[in-house]
Amino acid sequence: MVDGVPFPPEITITKPLTLLGHGITDIEIHFLQIKHNSIGIYLRKEIVEHLGKWKGKKGSELAQDDAFFDALVSAPVEKLIRIVVIKEIKGSQYGVQLERSVRDRLAAIDRYEEEEEKVLEKVTEFFQTKYLKKDSIITFHFPAACCTSTAEISFVTEGKGEVKMKVENANVTEMIQKWYLRGSRAASPSTVKNLASNIADLLS
Repeated sequence: MVDGVPFPPEITITKPLTLLGHGITDIEIHFLQIKHNSIGIYLRKEIVEHLGKWKGKKGSELAQDDAFFDALVSAPVEKLIRIVVIKEIKGSQYGVQLERSVRDRLAAIDRYEEEEEKVLEKVTEFFQTKYLKKDSIITFHFPAACCTSTAEISFVTEGKGEVKMKVENANVTEMIQKWYLRGSRAASPSTVKNLASNIADLLS
């Protein structure tokens, strides 16, 4: 259970992926904590083979180390990010948040070109017509074989079938991962802290 939301300990798409990090996204308004989403990070445990440089480090150290998260993102290992909606919002609002975060990250390193803009527009359009009711599920799946060059986004909400889209741009898929998985600027600090702690245990 992640803040009252059930997450399976394993998800299998091609091979079993283990829940190695979890947390929430939230915002504080007038001293009230407004929770938006619960997040689960599913990885192949073999990811530790690509993170040997950080063996023996504490979780608190890893959580502050952007190079660690960069190595985690670039590791050619299957990954899945599962997001369960706590506070309902329009899909267009979520899509704009995602677009802005990815665009800003790419622009900061001068990798935001026309191709990236077109791909991000398609992602925004995908969410435009959705309504993110409580308990709706968004997943971002990053296959191992393609590393960070492709991703599949899926959306499931109450009473409706799963809808999917493919993202085929290495820069965009990398930054979607970094939106959720990069320490200092991640969407959910609680998730990256938990992920860092669990990976530190695997590396010990």
